[in-house]
Amino acid sequence: MSSSRTVDPGELHAALRAVSAWLDGEAPVPERPELATAVRLSLRTLAADAPGRSVEVRVPPFAAVQCVPGPRHTRGTPPNVVETDPRTWLELATGRLQWTEAVAEGRITASGTRADLSHWLPIV
Repeated sequence: MSSSRTVDPGELHAALRAVSAWLDGEAPVPERPELATAVRLSLRTLAADAPGRSVEVRVPPFAAVQCVPGPRHTRGTPPNVVETDPRTWLELATGRLQWTEAVAEGRITASGTRADLSHWLPIV
């Protein structure tokens, strides 16, 4: 996924509204396309807000982006990786969950000295 494309804020907010009842525990898991759109647009927004290529953020099975200023990574597994599930990512992106809480609960795998995204969260 390219981080060079900017995200229309209205499009991002619509995508997040489509999954908000689920995030609030008031609805079943959204359809895969709705969930994928919310994850992809929010990750693309993170990449635009924190431009760089020193951290790879992975939210399988939907998307991964590189972001955060610093040394550029070009081969193999990046030294700074954040990986989490779609629900945790969207809770972080929307401010429903704090970074430190997610790390403490083991809901995020974060490795490397630049892998703390708390400075850029929430994104909306």
